[in-house]
Amino acid sequence: MTVADDHTVAAQAATDAALGSAFDADERRRFWLRVDHVMPLARDLLAALYPHVEHTDVLRDALEVVTAGFAQRPARLRALDAAREMEPHWFQRNTQIGYTAYADRFGGTLAGVGEHLHHLETLDVTYLHLMHVLRAREGDNDGGFAVIGYGEVEPALGTRHDLVALADELHGRGIALCLDLVMNHTAREHPWAQAARDGSARHRAYYLVLADRAEVDAYERFLPEVFPQIAPGNFTYDDALHAWVWTTFNSYQWDLDYRNPAVFLEILKVMLDLANLGVDVVRLDAVAFTWKRLGTNCQNQPEAHLLAQAFRALVGMAAPGVLLQAEAIVGPADLLGYLGVHHTQRAECQLAYHNQLMVNIWDALATGDARLASASLESLTLTPADTSWITYLRCHDDIGWAIDDRLAAAANVSGPAHRRHLAAFYRGDVLGSYAEGAAFSSNPAADDERTCGSAAALCGITRARAAGDQVALERAVRRLLLGFAIICGFGGIPLIYMGDEFALGNDHSYLTDPVLGDDSRWMHRPFMDWSAVDRAAENGTVEQRVFQGLQRIIGLRRAVPAMSAGGEIWIQRLQPVSVLAWVRRHPRHGRFYGLANFAEEPVSVPADVLDWAGLVRPVEILGGGAVVRADRLELPPVAAAWFVDELDKGVQPRQGGAQ
Repeated sequence: MTVADDHTVAAQAATDAALGSAFDADERRRFWLRVDHVMPLARDLLAALYPHVEHTDVLRDALEVVTAGFAQRPARLRALDAAREMEPHWFQRNTQIGYTAYADRFGGTLAGVGEHLHHLETLDVTYLHLMHVLRAREGDNDGGFAVIGYGEVEPALGTRHDLVALADELHGRGIALCLDLVMNHTAREHPWAQAARDGSARHRAYYLVLADRAEVDAYERFLPEVFPQIAPGNFTYDDALHAWVWTTFNSYQWDLDYRNPAVFLEILKVMLDLANLGVDVVRLDAVAFTWKRLGTNCQNQPEAHLLAQAFRALVGMAAPGVLLQAEAIVGPADLLGYLGVHHTQRAECQLAYHNQLMVNIWDALATGDARLASASLESLTLTPADTSWITYLRCHDDIGWAIDDRLAAAANVSGPAHRRHLAAFYRGDVLGSYAEGAAFSSNPAADDERTCGSAAALCGITRARAAGDQVALERAVRRLLLGFAIICGFGGIPLIYMGDEFALGNDHSYLTDPVLGDDSRWMHRPFMDWSAVDRAAENGTVEQRVFQGLQRIIGLRRAVPAMSAGGEIWIQRLQPVSVLAWVRRHPRHGRFYGLANFAEEPVSVPADVLDWAGLVRPVEILGGGAVVRADRLELPPVAAAWFVDELDKGVQPRQGGAQ
């Protein structure tokens, strides 16, 4: 130990005594080496977060939480930590494939989820994000994101023991488990909130409570509404508190006050408890909203980044194999910060959603124009070498059209007008639209309308099947497979939403549920249709083509080392404008060149684009029909092409088309 603080030395002595014979000397040594290494950073972060508090006391209390968490960490998880410390970039491998689902809608219970893990293995899944696992309030609970028990499992799913058993089963199959930590707020029924309503001053200070309506109005002048239709405003008056509570999302979701270091310490305990249950990735839900500042929109504040950095530093002391994932669905100018790209260049979250890629895919599919996608993605090319994107086509939430007005203008597009067009296109209200989506939480005053719908419905599969139009169906399937090819070819961890692998359509049964009926997001959160597995085995079905096409894409991705995260992505601007082109340059694993044609007709680009990509002996491996003729590279309609260098080991051209 070189950290000489008295409280650190005392904590070491107390912890060593508590560990007893369960931890050998080498494990203790590694733990205290981690503490010694990270302590100066943790001290600086806590001092920056809490300058008006005796931060050494906060540091002392945080270290006590960390050491207790380490003392309670099971041996099997400590062994996993040790393996991951030997390969800290384990999550960046090109073999990483993600899958996300509501636990109850996928398997009924946690035990039921375990019974369907073979299905995940058919897609080579290595990362499973399960939702609505922690206990939420009864009735309307924002899809499980109004938590009343951070340490409790939703009773209908099982128990903490069942969660541990599932995590162990996943680990045995090489699958990491991701769970949500709703860190911005709790449910109104959470014990902390109930204690506050019962008069506890300590717990009242856990929340953002304002007694002065003028102060509320001063904040509201700068705050957007997240759910303007179903939950207008950002504050809710509570009779028991005789004050206004900050409620960014819903009146029953009370925002925590991270200016209070006690809140920070409570959430740190929660993180380590989840880690010790076997959770490998803690998803920081709504991290962008965690710090408020008058005169701003109270999103993406510098302290929100300091919080994430401090949590990463402290969690890493006790559970170095556990990752933090930022759920920050923000504009491109703010997105990179959650991976640690800012003036401090400090380690932040290891993972973040690439929501811009998701938005850009749907934008280009609707318009047949990739210029805005190219401009947007070009601004997000360089990420820290020890981080990774989560790439996805859609998730459990709506699609928010997070298009930067400045980038839109550079592409000769009006940002507000384009957002209105995309919203109208995907709800099917534009001539020529093939989509069957729906609006969510429209706010005309802010030109903000988000979009709901399954991937199959938004790609046109649902409408074409209903009409019996085989030509339209062919094109719609190609759109979905093109989306899969982009998220799997862009690097990072591609994330498949449950049911998209079978082209499941919208589920309108939510409309008959009095709790869910006013939230259109439930239309794309169906229960898993396990009969689709049988249909996927039948020749000629849509399910077969989509599922087997996705399997081929994943298989090829796993054969291309350059897909590993940690490299660089560069965007190439091409004519025609329907083509998105990118090259991945990895310092250890070679190069990859991807092309995506969003046009409904064939196009061609100069063949020398392969020289620009730096490929010595280029070979196309996706099998989508791209060919070189004379000096032109021809691309089929609505199709992707993947090029690698034949000199790179481990890459074999795949026979047959993935499109």
